[in-house]
Amino acid sequence: MTDAPRPTDPLIALRPWEAPEVTSWGRLPMNAVDRRSGVLPLDGDWSFQLLPAPDAPVGGAWSSAYVPGVWTMQGADDLPQYTNVRMPFPQFPPHSPAANPTGVYEREVDVPAEWAGRRVVLQVGAAESVLLVHVDGRPVGVSKDSHLAAEFDLTGLVRTGARTVVRLTVVKWSDASHIEDQDQWWHGGITRSVLLYATDPLHLADVTVRASHGGELRVDCKVRDTGGALPEGWYVSGDLEGQLLTQDAEFDRFNAEDDRVSDFLGEARLTATVPDVRTWNAELPELYDLTVRLHRADGTVADTARHRIGFRDVEIVGRDLLVNGERVFIRGVNRHDFHPLTGRTVSYDDMRADLITLKRFGFNAIRTSHYPGDPALYDLADEFGFYVVDEADIESHDHAHEIADDPRYLNAFVDRVSRMVLRDKNHPSVIVWSLGNESDYGANHDAAAGWVRRHDPTRPIQYEGAAKLDWAATGDATDIACPMYASLEECVEHALSGRQTKPLIWCEYSHAMGNSNGTLADHWAAIESTPGLQGGFIWEFWDHGILQRVNDGRPVGRGGVGLFDNGVAAPGHRWAYGGDFGEAIHDGAFIADGVVFPDRTPKPVMYEHREIAAPVRIECFRHEGIVLGNHQHFRGLAWLAAEWELSLADGRTLTAPAELPDLRPGETAAVALPFELPEEDGEAWLTLRVTTAGDEPWAPRGTVVCVPQVRLREAVPQTPVTVQNRSVEVDADGLLVHPLLTCAPTLSLWRAPTDNDELGGMAPRWRGWGLDALVRKVADVRLGVGRATVHAEYVCETGVVRHVQVFTAVEGGVHVEESAELPEEFHDVARVGSVFETVAGLDLMEWYGQGPWESYPDRAFGAPVGHHSVPVDELFTPYLRPQESGGRHGVRHFTLSAPDATGLSVVLDEPRQVSVSRYRAADLTGAAHHDELVPRAGCVVHIDAAHRGLGTASCGPDTFSSYLVAPGVHRWSWTLRAL
Repeated sequence: MTDAPRPTDPLIALRPWEAPEVTSWGRLPMNAVDRRSGVLPLDGDWSFQLLPAPDAPVGGAWSSAYVPGVWTMQGADDLPQYTNVRMPFPQFPPHSPAANPTGVYEREVDVPAEWAGRRVVLQVGAAESVLLVHVDGRPVGVSKDSHLAAEFDLTGLVRTGARTVVRLTVVKWSDASHIEDQDQWWHGGITRSVLLYATDPLHLADVTVRASHGGELRVDCKVRDTGGALPEGWYVSGDLEGQLLTQDAEFDRFNAEDDRVSDFLGEARLTATVPDVRTWNAELPELYDLTVRLHRADGTVADTARHRIGFRDVEIVGRDLLVNGERVFIRGVNRHDFHPLTGRTVSYDDMRADLITLKRFGFNAIRTSHYPGDPALYDLADEFGFYVVDEADIESHDHAHEIADDPRYLNAFVDRVSRMVLRDKNHPSVIVWSLGNESDYGANHDAAAGWVRRHDPTRPIQYEGAAKLDWAATGDATDIACPMYASLEECVEHALSGRQTKPLIWCEYSHAMGNSNGTLADHWAAIESTPGLQGGFIWEFWDHGILQRVNDGRPVGRGGVGLFDNGVAAPGHRWAYGGDFGEAIHDGAFIADGVVFPDRTPKPVMYEHREIAAPVRIECFRHEGIVLGNHQHFRGLAWLAAEWELSLADGRTLTAPAELPDLRPGETAAVALPFELPEEDGEAWLTLRVTTAGDEPWAPRGTVVCVPQVRLREAVPQTPVTVQNRSVEVDADGLLVHPLLTCAPTLSLWRAPTDNDELGGMAPRWRGWGLDALVRKVADVRLGVGRATVHAEYVCETGVVRHVQVFTAVEGGVHVEESAELPEEFHDVARVGSVFETVAGLDLMEWYGQGPWESYPDRAFGAPVGHHSVPVDELFTPYLRPQESGGRHGVRHFTLSAPDATGLSVVLDEPRQVSVSRYRAADLTGAAHHDELVPRAGCVVHIDAAHRGLGTASCGPDTFSSYLVAPGVHRWSWTLRAL
């Protein structure tokens, strides 16, 4: 091991963690040259020490740390910490705390002998938050920006064919931390791969590709020679899948005569026109292989760059964002780098799985919140077809107003934005540059925007902070009105106002915290029918739960593969959120706000989104047939296969093959009804089950794409037949006595609060009313022949709810008619309905209604009506913080049965919200994590006359008024029978 850095070393004397005007020292310029050959990977185990501060001496025993990885997930005493807005330390910008964990990574490297005479470059993929590089004890350079690579020229510092020692010192807190305040876990370490690569001294310094959807290709190359002035006679060549590119002599002559061009920098331009070009878009992501070669005067190749490029154009015309001239809907999601075992480090396979999941559920866009992603993410987005909003590593949430105009941070803003653009400019998937997130708006943003507009006029810029005061403003640092959690009413009003000047695409909407994403279908109905609205990005992709051992409270780390399944942690483990690692400053479960669980298991909202984004839809049902429509922008329907399903109320499901019509985007056509409806009465639903016809890059043949549905026939109300010669048994308190029930049906107005309920203020109000602690008082019990009528009052802090139950003996069971009168002060309650509990052993639920996944009144578009069967234990949705979950909307009737087919059935008067669980609402309310829950042997059953919508009020608008539970009289009825 080398000696500790001396205090006189420039890197230490500089104290870069305290100098906001210093963004780098010794770091090479960013470029878009793809280096995939001649690479020496340095990933693996490094010697490691964690120091208490950057000035602390290196000494004592060395441990081991895996690179890439964060030390906060590898057994160090410095553990993860989650904050949303607040900084995790009290110092104001640009200061950082004295207690500043600093990781020292060191390893010996054998530099290949064949690299003699070549330029040797060290690349550190990402380090959080300040990186200091030494080689053989000598200082090399400094870099800030935790989410972009830093490169350093080691040519004069290493000997080829010999062993050298590389030391990477990573300082966790710095002035840069104040602009990386990004609603995620705070970690420390080297989060992306480290490598060495070698080039000829004469090398490609940058390559800029511009490929339009008309087939015109322009490739601008910058050339440098580290040995001195550029040699005479060098030139570049290129080919695009066999088609040779032409070198633009006029361009070279212009640069040769340009006094601004340094002797050490040359430029060349290659051009081509591609006939019958295959254009790139998110539906048909056609890519071409481009090779660029730099030649010496004798024709030998000094350097080569290979790129996969796409021909496409992005422009804004009026208030529309166009891709290749087409107005496209942005069905997006915000995505952080996250993994439950490795924190910020995400492998290529993980990223590929992320994008496959998103593609299968109808997403076509990603915002890289709130920093640039790993380079491999953009390669995958190019390949699979995603529109990417590439976001700079800037968020100063806690001190946004001060920093936006602070000249000490000017260099950092421009540096981070420009380096992102320089790295990612050749990816066709990147259609918009974002200047960052939640950093107010000031001169620093204008400076960064000015640089981007001059360097890359082919893409628009967006920044929410620039437009938040006036979406119609012009001349600011955003070309797109990209509001954050603005209400649908506000956005529609703006689009209809006549003032709109730019596209409106939410940068964040529909906050996915816990049981959430209510009104998503309502939003998209408005988006698709309102010119000027073009989509948005759901917050967010992941629940950032870290797998934690319960016994010692530590992260499990890289060895935890297999300790979770279907969103559930194995016994003895749990998904940790803010505060679970002993942090004094944290923001709790606000980190669990994704559309997938920490293991990438889809939440129920994913099926909602899949149906909202359906490429083929049933437009309507007419007597002459079904009208189908193609809702894609560029693609026909030939890539899809389909089958018809007819669901009848009597339990039958009929199927028939479906032949999809040949429809271009936006076209509709009528097809014949595939079934003769049976003569008998009863509800009937027709479903088109659409799958992939062949293998897609993101889905094998037969993968379900969507299941659009239409009702062919209404239900006919059924009146149960009463039995006069059999009594109904109730106890002295007027509670129904039934052999299959352990707790009789009583009134329920409370649900285990969702995250939206708690943070939106509804749950505190409900508690204030006393809805979680209703006291039942019997007012009157009247017994008749085959009938019992019970009047009860439910008393709470602020009022009385009158509840009436009428029990009537019917063939095979009992019919229950109920009414509840809510006083006016109860203007918005969670639910009104019945709750009862069953005997043990009823482990299977079968129902006719919406399903099979969880659904609620304002999130039911993606749950088709049909006959469904799910084990009771699988009905529950394990949101990270236990809460109301597992409900099924629109249930007509259901059974709960034991393996021997005994059990009970319930027939409802009309489609109702039903939930069946092993937990009471109080069980869920009282638990912070799922390992604290103890399932009950029987079933807890809720039948709701009315159930409140979910909304997204944890961060964003609440549900619509049409989904609220109003005061007044509510009536419902149901029939209970033994199987």
